[in-house]
Amino acid sequence: MYASFAGKFLVAMPGIGDPRFERAVIFMCTHTEEAAMGLIVNKPRDALTLGDVLGHLGIDAADELQPRVVLDGGPVRPDRGFVLHSEDFASNDATQPVAPGICLTATREVLEAVGGPDAPRRFVLALGCSGWGAGQLESELAKNAWLVVDCTAEDEIVFDDTHQDKWAAAIRRLGFDPAQLQGDMGRA
Repeated sequence: MYASFAGKFLVAMPGIGDPRFERAVIFMCTHTEEAAMGLIVNKPRDALTLGDVLGHLGIDAADELQPRVVLDGGPVRPDRGFVLHSEDFASNDATQPVAPGICLTATREVLEAVGGPDAPRRFVLALGCSGWGAGQLESELAKNAWLVVDCTAEDEIVFDDTHQDKWAAAIRRLGFDPAQLQGDMGRA
């Protein structure tokens, strides 16, 4: 039987072998037998703020939003914006519920909302995403590249600004200390 990891976290094991995913925490948005897509939620884009992105699109934003970080969601479609947000915003058919309390919208409408009075209570903007083709993620999981961690409603790992602490926090949810992990676990 097929098990979807949508609404869960993938947490990179030490020594994953790809610097783009070193200590990454990926919130999985979709996972089917054909493909999977998620957003890295703990890696801010260097020298890029929400104010920069909204200004580039001609969208005004409140002063307190200007310095918010933009996340590097992954290497696929790095010019495309994805917003993870609380359930208090919806854009017709464009908003996809992903986990209890967490939705995904990837339209200009959500970017206009975050800059104004109709903003979701909690949100993060990521540019780019992480994607896998059929069987690719399952192969990586079989090689112990990722840990799968449950998400909670309106999860702080998604929404908090403590990006440097998210990897360890996600691992602690499994009940052990991140220092116990070794990059060669499960390999003979």
